[in-house]
Amino acid sequence: MTTLADPVPGGRPGDVERATALAGELAGREVHGIVLSYVDTAGVGRVKTIPAGRLADAAAWGVGMSPVFDTFLADDAVVTTDVLGSPDGDLRLYPDLDRLTVLAAQPGWAWAPVDRITQDGEPHPGCSRTFLRHTLTAARARHGLDFRAAVEIEWAVGLGSAPDGEFVPAATGPAYGATRQVELSEFGAELLAVCAAQGVDVDQFHPEYAPGQFELSTGALDPVAAADRSVLVRHTVRAVARRHGLRVSFSPAVNAVGVGNGGHLHLSAWRDGRNLHTGGDRRHGMTADAEAFAAGVLARLPALTAVTAPSPASYLRLRPSQWAGVHTAWGLETRECALRLVTGTAGSRDRAANLEVKPVDLAANPYLALGCTIAAGLDGVRRSATLPGETTGDPVRLTAEEAAARGVRRLPATLAESVEAFRGDEVLRGALGPVLADAVTAVREGEIAAADGLEDAQIAAAYRWVY
Repeated sequence: MTTLADPVPGGRPGDVERATALAGELAGREVHGIVLSYVDTAGVGRVKTIPAGRLADAAAWGVGMSPVFDTFLADDAVVTTDVLGSPDGDLRLYPDLDRLTVLAAQPGWAWAPVDRITQDGEPHPGCSRTFLRHTLTAARARHGLDFRAAVEIEWAVGLGSAPDGEFVPAATGPAYGATRQVELSEFGAELLAVCAAQGVDVDQFHPEYAPGQFELSTGALDPVAAADRSVLVRHTVRAVARRHGLRVSFSPAVNAVGVGNGGHLHLSAWRDGRNLHTGGDRRHGMTADAEAFAAGVLARLPALTAVTAPSPASYLRLRPSQWAGVHTAWGLETRECALRLVTGTAGSRDRAANLEVKPVDLAANPYLALGCTIAAGLDGVRRSATLPGETTGDPVRLTAEEAAARGVRRLPATLAESVEAFRGDEVLRGALGPVLADAVTAVREGEIAAADGLEDAQIAAAYRWVY
């Protein structure tokens, strides 16, 4: 007879006993439900929930969910590949008990990210969290590299009382203005308190450029934990906003014009406890491997945008001279370049130096975005790639000759152009594997078809409240 002590393959040793103890702790804290969370190929957060008392069962057997969600579009339509998108089959969601978090803004609830495992106990080839973990394992085994990462979170705060579907900014003060901070002071204070209660170390929280826009930055973690945190923080922002009668959008473009919401990635490569982005003999203190990593990312940016800017709405944000990083250019603290080298303040560079990747938004699945960016960088390390000449100022001001000398060109201006570049990129497709790579292509093509014929304002409206 099979019991909880003899779980089917898929869980981790000791998880059942640990989950049993955790369930008792949760009951003592009056937590009644657990949100099991993952992100689909379209970048939409999907969940199943279980009673807290069933945590041990979930750790032993997983929780069922169809693999069809790998090919869901943002509007919940379904596309297909040769192996995904049918009504057949089942997967098991296994909660990561290390990441289980009691939700301070949702009394009675806890949250945990999941790994998706087949019923035979094998990793699901479409699981983006597994993909990221495997990418990191390969980086360590082949190059001795570890990574630290953080995802910036930008969003627009709207009035919950606005007419259905419309966005009315909840703060009217100027960009980065003290007025805006005061207008949403109660919301901001509770958000910071809730993040602290959930163990999220916030570096900065401030008004941003666009109407009603704010940004929250967190400390760096290993990339899987950083992606988990990105999902958790957005879940938290949404819950706190609701308690204040507000509505938030993380969509790349809340409106058809103006600055959109980004989700910039910050990455640093480490070996034997040393940050490779400082203390080296290359430009601005980079080591050879740090430069090669940055060069690898730079070379694959056109194809990467199919993963990091995956929505038709993404291309309403990716416009020149709006600090979105729409050219294949890099520079030291140059916020208009796609790659910004961040050295950090003197005295902190051994821990603070990193590479910021800017053509990323929060329609992106963070596990895919980080995994593909790291895979691109690792290809640069493998090739001992070097960076071209750096750019200062706005790349649009370069002459044709200057741009050609530095390899500066416009990134794809449409999702269709990004998909075309992705189709031809053997490194990214090889890193993802055929099942996940085909899912990315199919979902992007589905989004292109869904937005065909829409005006910019209609595209903004269609995705405004999805993310």
